[in-house]
Amino acid sequence: MAGGQRRRRAGGRVLLSALLLGLCWRAAAGRLRYTIPEELGRGSLVGPLARDLGLSPVDLPARKLRLASAANRQLQYFTVSGESGNLYMSERLDREEMCGQAASCSVSFEALVQNPLNVFHVEVAIQDINDNSPRFLRDNFYLEINELTSPGARFAVGLAEDADVGSNSLQGYELEANGYFAVEVKESPDGSKFAELVLRRALDREREPSLRLVLTALDGGDPPRSGTAQLCINVTDANDNAPVFAQDRYRASLREDAPLGSQDRYRATLREDAPPGSIVLNVSASDADAGTNALITYGFGETPSKLLQKFVMDAESGLITLQEALDFEDMRSFSLTVEARDRGGLLAHCKVEVEVLDVNDNAPEITMLSVSSPVPEDVPAGTVVALLNVNDRDSGVNGEVSCELSGETPLSLVKSSGGSYKVVTASALDREQAAEHRVTVVARDRGRPSLSSSTALVLERLSVAGAAFPADFCEGTLPYSYNLCVAPGRAVAEAAWLPPPLPSLPAEELLGGAPSGKRSPISSAGAGEPPANPDAPQQDRYKN
Repeated sequence: MAGGQRRRRAGGRVLLSALLLGLCWRAAAGRLRYTIPEELGRGSLVGPLARDLGLSPVDLPARKLRLASAANRQLQYFTVSGESGNLYMSERLDREEMCGQAASCSVSFEALVQNPLNVFHVEVAIQDINDNSPRFLRDNFYLEINELTSPGARFAVGLAEDADVGSNSLQGYELEANGYFAVEVKESPDGSKFAELVLRRALDREREPSLRLVLTALDGGDPPRSGTAQLCINVTDANDNAPVFAQDRYRASLREDAPLGSQDRYRATLREDAPPGSIVLNVSASDADAGTNALITYGFGETPSKLLQKFVMDAESGLITLQEALDFEDMRSFSLTVEARDRGGLLAHCKVEVEVLDVNDNAPEITMLSVSSPVPEDVPAGTVVALLNVNDRDSGVNGEVSCELSGETPLSLVKSSGGSYKVVTASALDREQAAEHRVTVVARDRGRPSLSSSTALVLERLSVAGAAFPADFCEGTLPYSYNLCVAPGRAVAEAAWLPPPLPSLPAEELLGGAPSGKRSPISSAGAGEPPANPDAPQQDRYKN
């Protein structure tokens, strides 16, 4: 039994050591990650930030743990306790509002500590919860289908939206039981799912001139949420041929830096800052019927309202033009449903996929997180004196940033994590060479042409005792010989020396003060008023 207790104690020590090593590794790596569900209440614990950084509660007052970020909006959701060092929610966070339909969602910021100065990158991943139901863009959908339409014909109908992501997002559709139609789920290249109505049995207008069916959209949550819309189908008299698009799918690549109007039938290039009215793409459909039954009108099918704000279609020509400026950083692709309808009510549909190509239109942004100034001149090499963050909204190589210090200086730049950099001393500082250091931080991306930005960093040096005065201030050429000189009236206690014997002088000269603005010798007691210089002609040599 004693042997078992010893083994348990040894195992506990091994486990404790492993935990401590894990904490040290995370702090040393300069990156911490926490995961929380969205809609977490105010005051909820996110994680033991100070403990994960290797700080104990007794260390917190001296280390001054705080949060910083180049995007201040990120910090409104979090706060750190000054007593425990724990990270808490300061405001309820909605994942859909923060990240939209992105597959992953996280908030990043920096944790700063003082004495010594250091920075750690903190990332909080936001997990989705099933707090949104699927919702159709309209409550009612109206279709006109000719009674001679052959079984197997397909009709694009409901498009539902669900603000949740992953398994909590829209997963499928169900159709009310009937004798004519079934519903199939189709997926667009962008991942959105829409319902397609399939005719299973020939219609007969004389028997059933119209149908009303309930279409249901379901998500994959547990329990699942749903939304409904009503299909109103009107069966029309014969119109032998439906319109046919030249292509089932169109693709347009919109370059932010392409010249205006360089478009053709299937592919277009368009500047990001193109004005409303710029051409995107021209779709085309034909109808084999004659007369009014061959007249075709074009329009968008079930399309989210935010996309309809970007694009407009000419009903007669099928020309799609831009209504609002594009921004790759906000939206990288669009998927539009286009319909062609003849006068007899028959229609066809196709997909238009619009891809936005990134150009280098954002310069890097530099944010100073913390600056330690003045800096003692005797600090060792490698001391952190400033922290900064660099961010570029572009993607790919356009968003890859390098950072450097411009000018000759005993400072160097060390890359940290999450776009953060440390400014550290590269060698010893000497105040006698320069009282301050002015350097320029330059951030440059890898785009073509490359964009850059810069900001000035000023660090003052703090002198240490014995190194504050030039040699010619205390040459020892006066009747008095001293090892250190100070301004008049200043008490100095740290000097340890004995002056030579004073010459025989009147008391008033011994007690008189030095002229204003002159350097005066200090007494051996290290306090009180220093004696005046009796040698007036030589005083000009010791002006400030």
